Amino acid sequence: MEEESQRALLIKSAIFTFVLFQCVLAQQQEHLNSSFERSALLALRSSLGLRAKDWPIKLDPCRNWTGVRCNNSRVTAINLSGLRRSRFGILNQQFAVDSLANLTSLVSFNASGFSLPGPIPDWFGQRLKALQVLDLRSSSVTGSIPPSLGGLSTLRYLYLSGNNLTGSISSSLGNLSELLILDLSRNSLTGSLPSGFESLAKLTRLDLSSNYLSGSIPDGLGNLLSLEYLSLSDNSFTSIPGELGNLSRLVELDLSKNALSGSLPVELKRLRRLRRMDIGVNVLEGPFPDSIFMSLGLNKNATFAVFNLSNNRFYGALNLSYAGKFSSVDFSGNYFQGKVVDAGQSSATLDRNCLQLVRNQRSADDCRQFYTDRGLLFDNFGDPEQNQVAEHNSKTKKRWIYIVGGLVGGIGFIALLVLVMVLLLRMCDKGTATQRTANVGSVPEGDNVSLPKDLANLTGVGEIFTYEQMLHFTGDFSEANLIKHGHSGDLFRGLMEGGIPVVIKRVDLRSFKKESYMMELEFFSKVSHTRLVPLLGHCLEHESEKLLVYKSMPNGDLANSLHSFISEDGSSQSLDWITRLKIAIGAAEGLSYLHHECNPPLVHRDIQASSILLDDKFEVRLGSLSEVHAQGDSHQNVLTRFLRKPQISEQGPSGSSSASCAYDAYCFGKVLLELVTGKVGISKFDDATTREWLELTLPYISIYDKELVTKIVDPSLIIDEDLLEEVWAVAIVARSCLNSKPSKRPAMKHILKALENPLKVVREESSSSARLRTTSSNRSWSAAIFGSWRHSSSESATIPGQTGTGGLKQPVRENSHGSGGQEYSSSNKRLSSEIFPEPIEMQDLERQDEH
Repeated sequence: MEEESQRALLIKSAIFTFVLFQCVLAQQQEHLNSSFERSALLALRSSLGLRAKDWPIKLDPCRNWTGVRCNNSRVTAINLSGLRRSRFGILNQQFAVDSLANLTSLVSFNASGFSLPGPIPDWFGQRLKALQVLDLRSSSVTGSIPPSLGGLSTLRYLYLSGNNLTGSISSSLGNLSELLILDLSRNSLTGSLPSGFESLAKLTRLDLSSNYLSGSIPDGLGNLLSLEYLSLSDNSFTSIPGELGNLSRLVELDLSKNALSGSLPVELKRLRRLRRMDIGVNVLEGPFPDSIFMSLGLNKNATFAVFNLSNNRFYGALNLSYAGKFSSVDFSGNYFQGKVVDAGQSSATLDRNCLQLVRNQRSADDCRQFYTDRGLLFDNFGDPEQNQVAEHNSKTKKRWIYIVGGLVGGIGFIALLVLVMVLLLRMCDKGTATQRTANVGSVPEGDNVSLPKDLANLTGVGEIFTYEQMLHFTGDFSEANLIKHGHSGDLFRGLMEGGIPVVIKRVDLRSFKKESYMMELEFFSKVSHTRLVPLLGHCLEHESEKLLVYKSMPNGDLANSLHSFISEDGSSQSLDWITRLKIAIGAAEGLSYLHHECNPPLVHRDIQASSILLDDKFEVRLGSLSEVHAQGDSHQNVLTRFLRKPQISEQGPSGSSSASCAYDAYCFGKVLLELVTGKVGISKFDDATTREWLELTLPYISIYDKELVTKIVDPSLIIDEDLLEEVWAVAIVARSCLNSKPSKRPAMKHILKALENPLKVVREESSSSARLRTTSSNRSWSAAIFGSWRHSSSESATIPGQTGTGGLKQPVRENSHGSGGQEYSSSNKRLSSEIFPEPIEMQDLERQDEH
């Protein structure tokens, strides 16, 4: 009995201990007490459209909401990464996080991979004072980096990579004294690096790669003594400061794919912890950096190191004594000569140098020219006799240069004297003539006085190249480098010094008009925009050939990429719909700039798939700019047009000589149809075959029947229901652009707005309740689109395949039925002229056409 009573006592004690433990545990579990913060979370849930499965409205956020963490009953962390939106949230994606301002204890906000299209709110740096982690990687963020972020004094991790950020980097980021990691890579940031970065004493990782930054790398980066990782690759930096050698903790340094010149600073040999150095694809020059290579080779971690000097201009002997300790060494694309010293077991890449007994080297002429230009001796691949002959020829050549130079100088001096005398005589004659005509009067103000066409004083037209450089870049304009014969010149692939790819347009004045290249240079001297193909330079010294140098676009043009995009596995495939819509929006942005932000408005006049160029991220750059004119004017030069009042003119799809923005809209409509249907070549031609195809295709685009458009959609597209609505919306915009009356076509700014909000196009127009909710800001562009639509759809549209009595095709009224059989009364619709009124000038022009 006594044993049983002890056993019972032990069981009761165990039960009591368990209950007590559960009570204590329940007290320790966090729960949200603040109704103010709960309201803020509910507002955030609503604005982002998060699913009830992840953030259940009736349960406690601290305990049951995915990604929400609390401390002392206050919200301290929110992680949206991996969460999915509801259907409503998918349709209304935006950077709507205003309620975060009320979470004053928030330490971490992570939205990596969660789409937040829009700019970073300025109040982030003013209200979130406790924030330590801000992660917005690949979140579709746009706009510039707000300077107010510099006020986050406790911030330790700032990730903004993989977005569409533009503008310069604010120096206020230098105030983030606690920052450990700063990642701004894969954006479109411009300008130079701010000097304030030298104050980031605790920074361990700095990644600014794949932007458009330029200028010298600041010396102050050498003060970041805690830095372990530095990547400035794929930008346009020009010089390396020796102060980078002070970064004693640096493990990885990537300065590749820039425009770095000069020699490699010897101070870099002090980077004893470095395991990876990549400075490939630059224009660095000088002897082989033995001291740096040896220093890295002595590093105990060098077995795992990478050393890349490829595609620069290093020369001299090559010492590979320590190459065996590196996992990867690449010296290709330089001008090293002689025998390779102590190659040993090295697997170094040595292609395209001037080395003896090594395969795939440069030509002897190329190597000899490089060394001769620098006053250096070339060993001629180990053939001393040839080298002596070359040296003798070089001395003889120099003597002849001195002789010819003296003769030319003497003749030039005599010619200069003769010219001065002629000018003096003419000045005397002009003075006499002026006295005779002093009472005739001045030229009337109404006369057109041409501006000087001297292009030498233009700015913003890039670097000036020599004709010899052009020949070198293009391999003497070889057929292998010919891209195509354009309407304003022949396009060639080129490779600049340092392996930088370019596209060079050769304008042969014997075949093309002189005005073509002059107008384009004048255009670039006055206009600059990220959606225009960058002009890197020009060469005008040749008498009959003028050359323009553009930045190469890795993905070519839309005409070639639509169905021949090379995927990561090397297979050929069509562009997906997301990329196609991105391309449409990018092209519309460029045209909207020309039409609405330039004064007078500029008309592209050659919009087609081949003039829409694509960079490595499929961002659009408009090309074929030689035909750009001010609206209504195809004769004056660009500078004159910029000084004159804009005019109203008309341009139909037939392609007459006058220019109007409506013509660009028409051509752009055909490009949109190419993206929807996959029918290549529609935007290129305007012949009978193309017009017939349009007549057969357009009836399948209806604002009341989504399923019709599936009959013309590119069969290679894989699209779900939501994407089909976007395709439908873009098709509607395309048909609006193709209105037969130019004055009824929407303006490009309205087209851009519609493409940026494609679902609003179809849902606001097809739903009467949605129309009641439409705001005035949306009506401006939707009215333009549908004002054009209603005018064109008021006429009968024939759908192929529907025939009536006698085999004749029966017309189908667009306004008779909607999807699902719902009827729409035409009496409830306003006329297109009420929604999108015609300019008076357009009406007058159309009346003239009718008569």
